[in-house]
Amino acid sequence: MNDSQLIRRRLLLGAGAVGLFGVTGAAGFAAMPSANAEAAEPEIDSTEDWGARAPGGTNPVITGSPNKLIVHHTVSANTEDFSREQAHLHAQWVQDLHMDGNGWRDTGYNFIVSRGGFLTEGTTGSLEALRDGGHFIQGIHTSGQNSQALGISNEGSYHDGAEPTAEQWAALVSVCAFAADQYGIESEEIYGHVDFNSTLCPGIFHEMLPQLREEVEAARGE
Repeated sequence: MNDSQLIRRRLLLGAGAVGLFGVTGAAGFAAMPSANAEAAEPEIDSTEDWGARAPGGTNPVITGSPNKLIVHHTVSANTEDFSREQAHLHAQWVQDLHMDGNGWRDTGYNFIVSRGGFLTEGTTGSLEALRDGGHFIQGIHTSGQNSQALGISNEGSYHDGAEPTAEQWAALVSVCAFAADQYGIESEEIYGHVDFNSTLCPGIFHEMLPQLREEVEAARGE
């Protein structure tokens, strides 16, 4: 087989791969998931990125890993502004509410997912801890669970039939998958706030927990 025939054969194989799988990698061949794939680290804007205030006290550092993830919603307006700027403004709003309204030392949630699909760090230090995987920051999100669980909240209010945006859902899956991998948490150990406290939080997200667990499991390649 000469060079021109070899090149043509490779192009045909690449075209066949597109037809079979619909998605190709950079070289033109289908990008197939690894059997031992791990969840990719999503982009998360730090407290410095969105201009957080300094905590009003020391955020406790807990050595080891949380044993569960708890999903929340922030009960803010269901904005149609899906920009990163809005995600940052919302993170500031949550911190002000928690520190000034509730009298807490910092944002109570470890991470927040915007309606536009942007992820922001909540409780200061949570992002560095997540990347390390050997410790976590105690948030203030679920009574009786703060020293055991990571709190991940979603911008918006999800009672009365409201649903997350596709971008928000995808970002929630990605951060839950990465956190579960980093901390060795089983995908089944994802809960809603209402599972532990008397509350309506996290609204429709609680009904969607079985789907969330399944998609997190798939994102982890397990």
